Amino acid sequence: MNLLLEKMNRFDAARKTREAGIYPYFREIQSDQDTEVVINGKKILMFGSNAYLGLTNHPAVKEAAIDAVNKYGTGMAGSRFLNGTLDIHIELEHKLAKFVNKEEAIVYSTGFNVNQGVIGCLTGREDYIIWDALDHASIIEGNRASLSNKLKFRHNDMDSLEKQLQKCEADKVKLIVVDSIFSMEGDIINLPEVVRLAKKYNANIMIDEAHGLGVMGKNYNGKGVHDHFGVTDDMSLIMGTFSKSLASIGGFVAADSQTIDYLRHNSRPYIFSASITPSATAAASKALDILIAEPERVKNLWDVTNYALEGFRQMGCEIGHTSTPIIPLFIRNNEKTFLITKMLFEEGIFVNPVVAPAVAPNDTLIRFSLMATHTKGQVDVAIEKIHKVFKNMEVI
Repeated sequence: MNLLLEKMNRFDAARKTREAGIYPYFREIQSDQDTEVVINGKKILMFGSNAYLGLTNHPAVKEAAIDAVNKYGTGMAGSRFLNGTLDIHIELEHKLAKFVNKEEAIVYSTGFNVNQGVIGCLTGREDYIIWDALDHASIIEGNRASLSNKLKFRHNDMDSLEKQLQKCEADKVKLIVVDSIFSMEGDIINLPEVVRLAKKYNANIMIDEAHGLGVMGKNYNGKGVHDHFGVTDDMSLIMGTFSKSLASIGGFVAADSQTIDYLRHNSRPYIFSASITPSATAAASKALDILIAEPERVKNLWDVTNYALEGFRQMGCEIGHTSTPIIPLFIRNNEKTFLITKMLFEEGIFVNPVVAPAVAPNDTLIRFSLMATHTKGQVDVAIEKIHKVFKNMEVI
């Protein structure tokens, strides 16, 4: 008897949704990642992308990637620790550290690897990791990799955070790890209060700016939520990804020089993964240049975001506490969420379903996300189609 295969056969969730004709995953896109994509030869409005600044098809970003392939080849064939460090890796790390106002930064092959590799090795057996209940899966995996004590606090609940900090021994390291913008709900961490509590209990803070980089920041600078609240100096570590605003793949963490040096020599996903490709490195670097040079892109993102938020509020949609380009449209029913995703796709609107077990069954939602390159006309079309489907399905 093949016990492994028997166990695999018990997984039937995907099969059931396929049989019901409402399976929403792995839709094949036949064009670039723009506000409009082509699927099965049909043009679809894209409201399911994390490309917040709309840079994935920017001519200068594509040219930088092509030039890097011509100069360095397609891959590194080794880790940063050994043969996999290029001059453009170092250049990008210096630019990132300067951008987020930290001493140094290191680049990982993926954003997921950053959280696995940093959280998994910074603290010891007697230390503490304190994390938000809705932190990203990569943070959870980093927790699992760590031998430290793990304490979870209720989502964005500062009373709950303080109670968990009170459980920690005063002379042990306490690392609070939080998303800046939560990837499904779109709400912003109460960072000023996290900072106040961290100071009160002598804790350190690591902030995941995956969805904050290129989105938040003073004067539309896109540096992230830490800059928006003016608490950069209170962040021990700032993490970010390239797969959202920076139009590439990879991730980084920035901190003081000593912490970065420790990670270079102890973070297993950094040491034992092949390094980020030349094309991805160059693309992210050029996208960062554009972000710095063109704050109007971030402003455009917020203009279209506020326009969409107002439209959904007027429609009567339940959108939770979001105030960002990530807009959750709560459905609160698994099967209905799948069905509505299919109906919207047939209407020419690409959105993402978020269902159990990713969220509780009564918290299922449609994730609607915006790019700086979306027009208000495209948003109007989407809202009109969503209103039609939601009305027919008695969501509103």
